[in-house]
Amino acid sequence: MNGKILLASDGSNHALRAADEAIKLARGLNKEVIVAYVVDFDQSKKDVLHSAGSIDREQKRRKQLGSTEQKLQDSEVSYSVKVLHGTPGPAIVEYANENAIDYVVLGSRGLNSLQEMVLGSVSHKVAKRAQCPVLIVK
Repeated sequence: MNGKILLASDGSNHALRAADEAIKLARGLNKEVIVAYVVDFDQSKKDVLHSAGSIDREQKRRKQLGSTEQKLQDSEVSYSVKVLHGTPGPAIVEYANENAIDYVVLGSRGLNSLQEMVLGSVSHKVAKRAQCPVLIVK
């Protein structure tokens, strides 16, 4: 079981559809799925200001990934969760390029529609810069 599938997830509907495709890939190729949740700097600052502590922040992040994790548990696919910090596109690319990632799977849109309009799509940035195949799910 060399290499892994990196599933970028933010809890959005597109991310949930991407989870379905990552599960199909993982089953067919007998690979582990790493669920990457990126905490960007602005969100991290807001979380610190509006939460009771680090345990509260962690619980909120895990809640956003709850549906994704439930899909993976139900499918009995081996998975782990990795929290990345930084700007979503570059953080996902850096992790994929520096680790034994065979495929990146992500939704075409996420929860942050403003960032998509102003800075360009995270999925587009990942597809352009990742050194492995990228599956973008609509």
